[in-house]
Amino acid sequence: MENQPTKLHIAVFPWLAFGHILPYFHLSKLLAQKGHKISFISTPRNIKRLPKLPTNLQTSLEMIELQLPRIDHLPDHAEATLDIPRHITPYLRKAFDGLKEPLTKFLETSTPDCIIYDFTPYWLPQISSKLGIFQVHFSIFCGLSLYFFANLFVMKSGERHFDKSKLKAVALKPFEEKYLCDKHLENNESGVSDAFRFQQTLFGADLLVVRSCMEIEGESLTLLENLYKKPVIPVGLLPPSLDFSEDISNDDDNWCKISKWLDKHEKNSVIYVAFGSQVVISDEDFTELTMGLELSGFPFLFVLKKKNSDDNRHDWFKKRSNNGLVWTNWVPQLRILAHESVGGFLTHCGWSSVIESLEVGCPLIMLPLENEQGLNAIVMEEKMVGVKVARNDHDGKFNRDSVAKALRSVMDKEEGKVYRSKVEEMSKIFGDMELQDKYIDGFVDSLKFHMHASKH
Repeated sequence: MENQPTKLHIAVFPWLAFGHILPYFHLSKLLAQKGHKISFISTPRNIKRLPKLPTNLQTSLEMIELQLPRIDHLPDHAEATLDIPRHITPYLRKAFDGLKEPLTKFLETSTPDCIIYDFTPYWLPQISSKLGIFQVHFSIFCGLSLYFFANLFVMKSGERHFDKSKLKAVALKPFEEKYLCDKHLENNESGVSDAFRFQQTLFGADLLVVRSCMEIEGESLTLLENLYKKPVIPVGLLPPSLDFSEDISNDDDNWCKISKWLDKHEKNSVIYVAFGSQVVISDEDFTELTMGLELSGFPFLFVLKKKNSDDNRHDWFKKRSNNGLVWTNWVPQLRILAHESVGGFLTHCGWSSVIESLEVGCPLIMLPLENEQGLNAIVMEEKMVGVKVARNDHDGKFNRDSVAKALRSVMDKEEGKVYRSKVEEMSKIFGDMELQDKYIDGFVDSLKFHMHASKH
């Protein structure tokens, strides 16, 4: 590879959701630490909300601000999914598509060696190809999720086609099929379907990179490469650092109050409950969930996202619950999971949340609610690091008894032994920073190899 530069200039372009932005930013920092020049591209407000860069990376990791176009139905301040209700997301996608022109100008003038992009910019592969820029699709989802999508997408010349009959490739219950597929199939207010975005960005890439590792998903990653007919490289799990010495939450009032409450409880006695920044729980599910928490008899910390500014469910629950702490503000999730009093995590099974929980050795009580979360739960259930809340196969409904039963099976000292044992094994992989660093090195080596091969 005599013509291949030792150090690369890599552009990084995530979707406007912090569940995507943060893993992309974490990967960017790791690549910058290896000496590569990184151009991290997002909107001004999102960049301002990112953690401060370490001094040693401020010259190698450049933040590129692109102004998000203003469009109808999208609030002026909105630059990320956390700024808006869920039903407005298609308009944010439409505004994101308006970044096509300024991004193209940046790529033309900065000439990066490659660009790492997300599932959203369906128009980017064609642009990058014309400019001779190597293209990397980085999936923040697990390997099984991409394997699932690979079985669904059928490429036809000039057509947007989604073959739902391929669902049998992954065993799904009817309700899981619905929340995995239905809302992604049809064109929305952005002008195209999410399925089409995935289709174009996945199949248009030169290289697919997955936030996973062979120790966890070796079979899925191998099958994935055979299906896509192109290289699939695990970049590791990108676990966050457990060094809290410079954590912004050290001086945060939220963390001070939460930590005092956690300190009052015995080791492994508290259930941490959180469903991410995007999931909004219906009133019916909220009632069954909260009643199930009370029935379980265990103390809990429930981080509740409000449906809207008028949502007062947390006030109602606070008044009637004597065994838990209900929180509606931001929380330092990793610090909570790492606290010795926390013995289980009732989670929606977002991949980042799963990684954080297993990194610190906390078992899972799984209640996936949308998108690929059910696939993450399938992977984790096979690893026996937790249990899923029992639900109706057809509509996905659950009740307070099924919630309480799942909680007890993990939190009980005797019954939960098998899960704690498996989680301890998994934490040696999820929390092994040396192993994860080797995956970053392997990704860079693969990137250089395939970039060189593409030019010869």
